[in-house]
Amino acid sequence: MTKTEEIIDTSKWVDDYSDALYSYAYYRVNDRELAYDFVQETFYSALKAIDRFEKKSSVKTWLFSIIKRKIIDYWRQQEARKTKPVSKFAKNEDQDESWIENVSVKKEKAEVEHVIENEELGSALMNCIGKLPEKWKGIFIDKYIDEKDSEEICNEYDITSSNFWVIIHRAKGQLKGCMEGTWLKD
Repeated sequence: MTKTEEIIDTSKWVDDYSDALYSYAYYRVNDRELAYDFVQETFYSALKAIDRFEKKSSVKTWLFSIIKRKIIDYWRQQEARKTKPVSKFAKNEDQDESWIENVSVKKEKAEVEHVIENEELGSALMNCIGKLPEKWKGIFIDKYIDEKDSEEICNEYDITSSNFWVIIHRAKGQLKGCMEGTWLKD
């Protein structure tokens, strides 16, 4: 057992970091199963490489850097798969176009609609965040977008932990009301 393994208690990683890692992954891939896979792969990779962890950052920061790289690699693979094979063997006899191209076009339209919807949702959310009181906005962005540690945010804004959670709770309530009035209206 190396010195790193003796000092770092890996048994608490799942309890301490899995929710934050899952939220981070889900926000970026919008797929629950895939987000769970990323979290598992992150823990597995970290355990395999623990002897190379130099402690220049916290374990949390290190785990987030691993999951970020995994998500980037995933998106690179998805981009690489977007090439459209054109082959005379891929044509259906009843159609003028390749069935592969036909399926790809429909999929691309669905992806474009999904991207547009996500952009509209993101725009609505950012608009609602912009309506929060200035202090709440900064704290909310630091916590959920910049993913800063709660203690760090409390120190930065010179507030107590209980005040921090009250602000977060109230900000979420105001955002919910705003989103229901803009994005989720019938």
